[in-house]
Amino acid sequence: MFKLREFLKPYIKETVIGSGAKLFEAILELLLPIFMGKIIDIGIVNKDMPYIGKMALIMFVVISIGLASASLCQYYASYTCQNVGNDIRKELLRKISLFSYADIDRFGNSTLINRMTNDVNQVVLAVAMLIRLVSRAPFLCIGAIVMSIYIAPKMSLIFLILIPIFILVIAVIMKRTIPLYKNAQGKMDNLGHVLKENLTGVRVIRAFARHENESERIKDATEEVSKAYIKVTNLSALMNPITSLIMNIGIIVLLYVGGINVNIGTLTQGDIVVLINYITQVLLALIVVANLLVTFTKASASSVRINEVLEYVPSIKDEECLEDISEEIIMNKEIVTFDNVTFKYNSEEVLSDLSFSIKKGEVFGIVGTTGSGKSTVANLIPRFYDTTKGKVLFKGKDVRKISQNSLHDQIGIVPQKSVLFTGTISENIKWGKENATNEEIIEALKAAQAYDFVSKMQDGIDSVIYEGGKNFSGGQKQRLAIARALVKKPSLIILDDSLSALDYATDKKLRESLKESLKDTTTIIISQRISSIISADKILVLDDGKCMGLGTHEELLGNCPTYREIYESQVK
Repeated sequence: MFKLREFLKPYIKETVIGSGAKLFEAILELLLPIFMGKIIDIGIVNKDMPYIGKMALIMFVVISIGLASASLCQYYASYTCQNVGNDIRKELLRKISLFSYADIDRFGNSTLINRMTNDVNQVVLAVAMLIRLVSRAPFLCIGAIVMSIYIAPKMSLIFLILIPIFILVIAVIMKRTIPLYKNAQGKMDNLGHVLKENLTGVRVIRAFARHENESERIKDATEEVSKAYIKVTNLSALMNPITSLIMNIGIIVLLYVGGINVNIGTLTQGDIVVLINYITQVLLALIVVANLLVTFTKASASSVRINEVLEYVPSIKDEECLEDISEEIIMNKEIVTFDNVTFKYNSEEVLSDLSFSIKKGEVFGIVGTTGSGKSTVANLIPRFYDTTKGKVLFKGKDVRKISQNSLHDQIGIVPQKSVLFTGTISENIKWGKENATNEEIIEALKAAQAYDFVSKMQDGIDSVIYEGGKNFSGGQKQRLAIARALVKKPSLIILDDSLSALDYATDKKLRESLKESLKDTTTIIISQRISSIISADKILVLDDGKCMGLGTHEELLGNCPTYREIYESQVK
């Protein structure tokens, strides 16, 4: 957890003020039993009402100052812990944005979400407790013991006997609960994974009438979390009754022994009340310390998970002294080249010795069966993955030698699954070009064959897109995603099976529109439909990660059995 202290440094002033205010409040709290003892020994015994009133007023002033001090601490604790939490989340999001696809696959979406929410919340709670209680609880405990020794040295031996017993009880409970808390956090990760699958796949679940099976999965995962937390909570819950029992035994002993001392005149009744107050403060402070240890233990486990993300070195990162690439390239020069590229995913070979080149302005089609490696080709060009062997060149330069920002600025990508974000249509299109004008947005929508349905909407390009674009059909989402890629007028646009949800007529119109509006832009169309790439200048045929053919539609029909088989299966 100490590795996260960097996030606390900007708020050191607030931390010191908050902790100091709480410490001052603890000092005032130690004075209250003294005033109470004086009221009993002097005011009540002598029936001195003015003195009782005077001491009551002093106690009220002390309590009021303590309340103001505690409120100041609460404010700075809340301010600091929430800002630390926000800073950690921002840094986590920044770091995750640098991850390659392989890095995200390694961690998993559900655990990354849990680390940004549940784990950060645990750290936020620990920071709050650090300011509010870390200075107060130990000082209150030690201070109460010192004050009791000052008032009645012999009676303070009761404290010295009870405290080790109390610490032993805390140690035993803590030893049992800490591993259980860590186990419960792992169960929570699994529940998050199951819930994510069910929320994202709810339509598929309904379509296959699997809701009962999935409900059972959620029930099992929830019960695992529930059992884990019930077990650890039951053990933790033992702390309060056991400590209360110890505390009450101490008070009984104190009253018995104290009564004897009062009778022989070595102690006053006020001293007994003061000592009872101090023994209560000591044991309650120890309970707080025990709870702090639980909180910091949970936060420590969470901080380890957070640091795993923050300290992880992305598998794909820019090397030093990289140069940006110019936007200019001579027509008919190669814009993309695959040079004996081999790619393995989790030791499984996905592409094998793949070589081809694409010239500027060409429409390049890639076709193949499911799992043939088409999308992998698309992901290697913008360097979402790195090749295992061989090189991918963009405008004649190895993509590993180009800064990622420069590379991504010149490539427009429309992935298989069209992702739209909550907001307006124009806001989504501006993801492609932040400063795009309304005219540029409308031009991109027209080129993507999306303006027809957008213009009919009540608010046009300012119409709202709901979460995940659920208020649009699959084909409409694909066309909006294509418009988002087109608006920045990239040197290369990659359509990764992005026409699959379009009917044949719209598909044809879109391809004709792209050819007209992207005369100087190289286009890669990845599809399982021959009709989508039939007019491409070149077509690459993939099967099991290998190149089975490269040429025009007519050439491949004559010399590529794999392509001809796919074509015949679709035209019959």
